[in-house]
Amino acid sequence: MIADSGVPVTLTRATFWSGFRVGRVMLDLRAHCGGGPERFTLGAGMGIKAQVVLPCGELEETLGFFTDRLGFRVDAIYPADDPSVAVISGHGLRLELKRGASGAPGVLRLLVSDRSAFGGASELTAPNGTRIELVDADPPLVVPPVVPSFVLSENGDRAEWGTGRAGMRYRDLVPDRQGGSFIASHIQIPGGGPVPDYVHFHKVRFQMIYCYKGWVRVVYEDQGPPFVLKAGDCVLQPPRIRHRVLESSPGLEVIEIVCPANHETFADHDLSLPTSTLRPERDFEGQRFVRHVAAAASWQPFRLDGFECRDTGIAAATRGVASVRVARARGTPATKRYRHDAEFLFTFVLSGSLTLDVHGRGAPPVAEGTSFVLPPGKLYSFDNCSPDLELLEVALPAAFETVSR
Repeated sequence: MIADSGVPVTLTRATFWSGFRVGRVMLDLRAHCGGGPERFTLGAGMGIKAQVVLPCGELEETLGFFTDRLGFRVDAIYPADDPSVAVISGHGLRLELKRGASGAPGVLRLLVSDRSAFGGASELTAPNGTRIELVDADPPLVVPPVVPSFVLSENGDRAEWGTGRAGMRYRDLVPDRQGGSFIASHIQIPGGGPVPDYVHFHKVRFQMIYCYKGWVRVVYEDQGPPFVLKAGDCVLQPPRIRHRVLESSPGLEVIEIVCPANHETFADHDLSLPTSTLRPERDFEGQRFVRHVAAAASWQPFRLDGFECRDTGIAAATRGVASVRVARARGTPATKRYRHDAEFLFTFVLSGSLTLDVHGRGAPPVAEGTSFVLPPGKLYSFDNCSPDLELLEVALPAAFETVSR
């Protein structure tokens, strides 16, 4: 006899069936509900508000597979005299195994940290035909080999924009993605105001955000209260750092470079930002967060003659994975031809103009808002540089050789 809400009920053999222990017992309440049998869940709710129905032929065999082989637990089973339905839970979901139900048996993908617990298998098939895929819960990041090419992406009327996450407008600056190893995006938020973003993080090798126009208020895990990123500022977002975009000015524009091109973005529903701790030196998979403020930066010689640059500190923070610098013409740069051996060398024209010559093939003047990728080994030159020329350069790795001739 068990009392629940003052109603005494008797456990039937639904409590145990073929040796399976029931976690949330479904009881027959004929005597106390004034009619036919009704199901009653003993104890508080489990917090799961939905379940997936999987058809099966023989319930006992299928139930044994899910509990014994996959580690699910039984939450309910009924009717008592001839069970045809079993509700089970595990791995963050709830399933209803139903004898004689129609429909396909489906595919169940389980994220596991150790497949040896399942005999090392990558795929199993349940007695009812449900295919079980066993995949790594946190697989290693895969960066495709770089396929270098020259890419010129012009801004203006011909530029193509699409809508991405949180209603932001995106322009793809490297459509060929260099074989899938990089993505470069020109991102706009035309209207400004609060941004419908959420706490999230990215699984990446490298990611930086440069504020091109306007301002944006952001917040990062363990990096203090929200702050405003102004035009000319940039941040290094190390792998998996939680962050959120809060609001922006009308006409915000940023440049984002990420490696690899195809990377995962995960929401974190459990973490609130800002966090209570301040850890500016925290290590995120070998990198640390960087906030570069243009107004406080100093200028130094650049790798190309006739230019100077401000270094963002990203080379040191990534331990040589990448460098991010803003370069500007100093006087009238001499006409020289260069080549480099970097894996990836991306340039965005922040202001001014120049004539770009790549491997002896002239190009039309390159104006503000245009970007280009210079492949390794190819000769190039920057000619006819305007006095207000300013360039954003992103290179991987941070250390590479530039040779002039």
